[in-house]
Amino acid sequence: QVQLVESGGGLVQAGASLTLSCAGSGRSFVNDFMGWFRQAPGKGREFVAGIGWSGAFTYGADSEKGRFAISRDNSRNTVYLQMKSLQPEDTAVYYCATGRSLLRLEQGQCDFWGQGTQVTVSS
Repeated sequence: QVQLVESGGGLVQAGASLTLSCAGSGRSFVNDFMGWFRQAPGKGREFVAGIGWSGAFTYGADSEKGRFAISRDNSRNTVYLQMKSLQPEDTAVYYCATGRSLLRLEQGQCDFWGQGTQVTVSS
């Protein structure tokens, strides 16, 4: 059974850093594009960042560039999202997903989704 399991979320104060992890199991994800989405209360799901097997990456909103960094460890079937200088507006459930291209990932055309991990940033 293919699974994506996120971890690393929590409650932090504004300005803090967090690193989210997403471990895939059930098969190798080395050829998949992997990425992160988030969904804030009352809002739609938003693309955050995506990364290919070779390390090529893309980010969503400009506000995330420079504060968020996506990386992956193909030997561990794991993708990471390092987040720094967190702000209350970053509060959301963060989801991991896989896709067949960065473009399809950005568009939410994903093959597998994780259950999500909650990130709450207090002011």
